[in-house]
Amino acid sequence: MADAPLLELKGITKRFPGVVANDDVNFELAPGEVHALLGENGAGKSTLMNILYGLYHPDEGEIRLHGKAARISSPREAIDLGIGMVHQHFMLIPVMTVAENIVLASEPKRGPFLNLDEAEERVADISKRFGLTVNPGARVESISVGQQQRVEILKALYRGAEILILDEPTAVLTPQEASELFEVIGSLKEQGKSIIFITHKLNEVLEIADRITVLRRGKTIDTVPRAGATEESLARLMVGREVLLRVDKPPASPGKALLQVEDVRVIDERGLEAVREVSLQVRAGEIVGIAGVDGNGQTELVDAVTGLRKPASGRIVVAGEDVTGDSCRECFDAGLGHIPEDRQLRGLILDFTLAENIVIHDFRDEPSSTFGWLHPRFMLSRAREWLKAFDVRGGGPDTLAAALSGGNQQKVVVAREIGREPRVLVAAQPTRGIDVGAIEFIHRRLVEERDEGKAILLVSFELDEVLSLSDRILVMYEGEIVGEYAPDVTPEELGIAMTGGGREKAA
Repeated sequence: MADAPLLELKGITKRFPGVVANDDVNFELAPGEVHALLGENGAGKSTLMNILYGLYHPDEGEIRLHGKAARISSPREAIDLGIGMVHQHFMLIPVMTVAENIVLASEPKRGPFLNLDEAEERVADISKRFGLTVNPGARVESISVGQQQRVEILKALYRGAEILILDEPTAVLTPQEASELFEVIGSLKEQGKSIIFITHKLNEVLEIADRITVLRRGKTIDTVPRAGATEESLARLMVGREVLLRVDKPPASPGKALLQVEDVRVIDERGLEAVREVSLQVRAGEIVGIAGVDGNGQTELVDAVTGLRKPASGRIVVAGEDVTGDSCRECFDAGLGHIPEDRQLRGLILDFTLAENIVIHDFRDEPSSTFGWLHPRFMLSRAREWLKAFDVRGGGPDTLAAALSGGNQQKVVVAREIGREPRVLVAAQPTRGIDVGAIEFIHRRLVEERDEGKAILLVSFELDEVLSLSDRILVMYEGEIVGEYAPDVTPEELGIAMTGGGREKAA
């Protein structure tokens, strides 16, 4: 870039017990630039940005802002220096309003009390100025994930941020919300803001970034301009080898039906019918994908199949056993595995070790325990074996799940669910928030499970994932299956069905 750097990170090194998270990392940001920080899960991206934001202190290295050395010891100091950060997992208070969250700790007062009218007026003004439409009076718990992210961005802008760090900003967004976010980023750039965009998604950096810095295992590999970069070249820099970006799988050879869902209705928390008499089956040796825009009943259907929610009516059969209304444990005992869409809420107990999380389904049974006494040696041995097999980085069997990056947490969940050898595997968003190398690995394992005769129900908001993995594709819209398609269907045709444009079965 022609401009002098606004921000420079020089020789940043950060060590944790047993891990060098950042190893002599260099990074710079120019004024009005979108600079993507790309790397595998556990490559050190979030650690580097947490150092910039004052959450960690570097063991070695220097931060320079506007050409001057800066020591940032806390988020408050980072904010005072014009640095704002939007974390992958949002830092909002659900029961408070949008305006209350945005002005928190910088509130306009009327005497000793919050001046709510002025707070909402300020939020409306800043929302209009930056083109980030929000309802100041809405409670955060009642708005969409995409809207919550806008609130986080407005929080930073309200405090005067000139540098905005976005940590995996699309990991929890639908494709539509991601497109809206890119428009917002473009608008912020036009208004002179500088943005660090942390991601592992190759298509996103090619769409939004001016420059791309790639980290691998804590080291800076290269900084390249977007012009001339390709998904293949960036994947090679990230992983250190050629990466297969498309799923390579032989044709399926389906056997008997192992999962049968018959006329299932599910009522959601609001008392509304979220799933409307859905019927489907998944046979041994096939992957059936469910496509659809988020919020069309997919989550409630998965909850019913896996025992997290009791259906209002209908029937669910796993490997010949009727599990309708059964608990999660009874479903697991019948031969079901479940990769949940939210790894932190339902996939892991973050304060447990990886060994404890690995045996969480089977801790009552031999060989994990005898007469209620756990066998730590077996737990550690199994965890060590599965963590290695699934290339989980950032810790060992004794590491707390909370200490891992989001992508490595996801790999722990996948290792546990596949390692238990279920006959039916429900995979909901199995690659959400993970890097291209891990996606390739998980896709390959899912295909291997299929080829070994497992029945796999795949639910994903990533259309490319559904198209490349599925042997049959079902589309859900407003709680119903509105179409069944062969895997050679075009994305355009699926997109029409996903938005209610086609309600007749296509295959």
